[in-house]
Amino acid sequence: MPAKPHKQLDTFANPTPRRDYRIHMEIPEFTCLCPRTGQPDFATLELDYVPDRLCVELKSLKLYIWSFRNEGAFHEAVTNRILDDLVQAVRPRFMRLTARFYVRGGIFTTVVAEHRKPGWKARPGPDFSALPAGASVR
Repeated sequence: MPAKPHKQLDTFANPTPRRDYRIHMEIPEFTCLCPRTGQPDFATLELDYVPDRLCVELKSLKLYIWSFRNEGAFHEAVTNRILDDLVQAVRPRFMRLTARFYVRGGIFTTVVAEHRKPGWKARPGPDFSALPAGASVR
């Protein structure tokens, strides 16, 4: 039976919780609907996070992202909702979601939302908060 979209985000134990490391995911097929016109909005989502005790399981993330396909949402609202849901599921040390929406009416929109665990400071190494838009640490 084919998988169906759903809002449940599954997790698994961080295999290296003693170390700060960055997980980077690119999701190029995000879609939702414009709440005013009902027309589809397309975006590439970039998720960067430093896990604490949990990591997000990829298939559940795919099905979660798919669940927005027929929902109306403003760019700002859907970006923050996704970040909030991921933070609630994973409880990361740091998480940033960048949503790069494709042109609509001659305007590209990019929404960036962040979460930091209270008291968390990056250990020596890459400063995740200082990355310019579009930059990545690989």
